[in-house]
Amino acid sequence: MTRPARPLLRHLAVTVSFALAMLGTAVGVGAFGGDPIDEAAGGLLAADATHLAPATGAFRIWSLIYLGLGAYCVWQWWDRHDHRGVTLPAIGSLLLNAAWILSIQAGAVGVSVVVIVLLLAVLGLLAHRLAARPAGGTLERLVVDGTFGVYLGWVSVATCANIAAALKGAGFAGFGAPGVLAAAVLAAVAVLGVALVRAGRRPVAAPAAMIWGLVWIAVGRALDAPHSPVTALAALAAAAVIAAAAVWAWWRTAQAAEPGRSPSAVRPAAEAARSPRGGHRPTEEAR
Repeated sequence: MTRPARPLLRHLAVTVSFALAMLGTAVGVGAFGGDPIDEAAGGLLAADATHLAPATGAFRIWSLIYLGLGAYCVWQWWDRHDHRGVTLPAIGSLLLNAAWILSIQAGAVGVSVVVIVLLLAVLGLLAHRLAARPAGGTLERLVVDGTFGVYLGWVSVATCANIAAALKGAGFAGFGAPGVLAAAVLAAVAVLGVALVRAGRRPVAAPAAMIWGLVWIAVGRALDAPHSPVTALAALAAAAVIAAAAVWAWWRTAQAAEPGRSPSAVRPAAEAARSPRGGHRPTEEAR
């Protein structure tokens, strides 16, 4: 029997997109003479620029994301059918990543907001597709679900920081209470994190990346300018809410997986507990 030919064009498209993303990253770190991201666009994306800017250590997560994207680029050469529909949104995320870096280098922070919101939407679509179909094995779960989960979680937090930077560049001062406004935004991030946990399939990567970003926001507001205990506490609270939701989801999944605890097995007992008589209705034979 003849084996089906590999979809060469799809594989090449992912590989070229990954190469362009890496080229954009090199531009972003100043490898070709440009300013690093934290110094570009007048420093609006520096760790001390806004109340929602994570401390410098947070950006080490990009090393993990790029390592995962590289692993995905290699892995997808053995994925003949793309049953989960990963390819197109993955390519979109890689190209939007490069576009975001170039927009920052050009000083177009407003444009960068549009780009990162599109990137967030693409990663959300990708997460939806991954949740709809389980991974084919441990390797796929790690390379695909893990990589794009971390990517989504980090971009969810980075989007808020990016919008805050654009608003500062436009002269917005947070209605005179930027710390309180930042806390409100972080509450919305917590809601988003819980939604991602509920929508995922035993989610780990996305909530972990969100918690990482939120903790580093707290560190930045506690130890660096602009100092804001309110924002720091709100960031830690948001991280705790997401962590609790993730642990609860894992516990519920583990309980359902135990013998005799599947939804079909526990439903009769639950219905009996809700019965006015506290037990099962008698059958026709018992009557």
